[in-house]
Amino acid sequence: MTSSLRRAALVAPTRTPVGAFGGSLRDVPVEDLGATVVRAVVQRSGIDPERIDDVVFAQSYANSEVPCVGRWLALHAGLPISVAGMQLDRRCGGGLQALITAAMMVQTGAADAVLAGGVESMSRIEYYSTATRWGARAGTVRLYDRLDRGRERSQPEQRFGKISGMIETAENLAADYGLGREAADVFAAQSHRRAAAAWAAGRFADEVVPVTVPQRKGDPVVFSADEGVRPDSTPDTLAKLRPVTPGGTVTAGNAAQQNDAAAGMLVVAEDQLDALGLEPIGFLTGWAAAGCEPSRMGIGPVPAVARLAARLGTDTTALLESMDLVELNEAFAVQVLAVLEGWGWKDQDRLNVNGSGISLGHPIGATGARMVTTLLHELKRRGLSRGLATMCIGGGQGLAATFETA
Repeated sequence: MTSSLRRAALVAPTRTPVGAFGGSLRDVPVEDLGATVVRAVVQRSGIDPERIDDVVFAQSYANSEVPCVGRWLALHAGLPISVAGMQLDRRCGGGLQALITAAMMVQTGAADAVLAGGVESMSRIEYYSTATRWGARAGTVRLYDRLDRGRERSQPEQRFGKISGMIETAENLAADYGLGREAADVFAAQSHRRAAAAWAAGRFADEVVPVTVPQRKGDPVVFSADEGVRPDSTPDTLAKLRPVTPGGTVTAGNAAQQNDAAAGMLVVAEDQLDALGLEPIGFLTGWAAAGCEPSRMGIGPVPAVARLAARLGTDTTALLESMDLVELNEAFAVQVLAVLEGWGWKDQDRLNVNGSGISLGHPIGATGARMVTTLLHELKRRGLSRGLATMCIGGGQGLAATFETA
């Protein structure tokens, strides 16, 4: 172990295109999505696979089809058997937490090079039963939709009461901050417009690795672009959609999508870069997690950024002003707007400049790694230095991390 902390360098951030729920990636297993990214990171970085110490991957809807997804991906991608692997879950923040955990490993000398990221196939999340292990004497056996169930049970009901799901938490924030439907639709249209412009300008070319999708008949199809971007979205067209909750603000058009994707990168000790022949794109410079009321989970980035700022010796306002670009997950448009109110920061010219969850999608366990991948590439493309990635998390948490370019 090293006696002092080493800087955590980030190398070859890569992501798959994001598939729509039940869309082009519906039949691609989690292991194939994740292995596509693992192989691409190894190839793009040029690292000797023998020098990878560990593979740390997040998956928020894991199951026994691919247990311990990090180890599974290492083996499935053809890495040496000596490469270890693990799985973690911080729900919507899992992909970012994987990078943070890998950074702590290399900072402390527990590893020199870790391949970290996240993967999710929401299209393949299964139904399950809690009543069939020992058999049912009679009657109907209930199957739960694990996708919905994970949202309903994101907090202990006996302490917080019943929360129907994430939409309820968004509507709570809309009421708290006096946010209306029109502002939500304006923000959502902007997200789609920015994502479409980014694709049209080729700004995702360096970060995306296509996914080869086998077909039952004929040649495989190459899936190469995010599937949920709707360039024709405008506030007027979005205004025609019916709110999920009568009288509410959240619609299918101004909320995050459900998606399939993977993203990852190498996290490497700075003092090992030359020996490994690696070129970093940036460094992780700080991070913090914080809890908030589960019924208002979307406000999580406010306490998380405040805690991170304090650890960096500053405050939220100064930290945000020092950032060249900010990536804030778009679980719901009203959640983003509430966070901006909570921060007292309204500079949308630096916020989600290439879109985010509403347009690009929200593949839960992969989202944080996807956001950082996009952030690092955009900072480099613009010749900028500092960026923040932060997100709200179901169950009432926020996670935030700062980065600087190499």
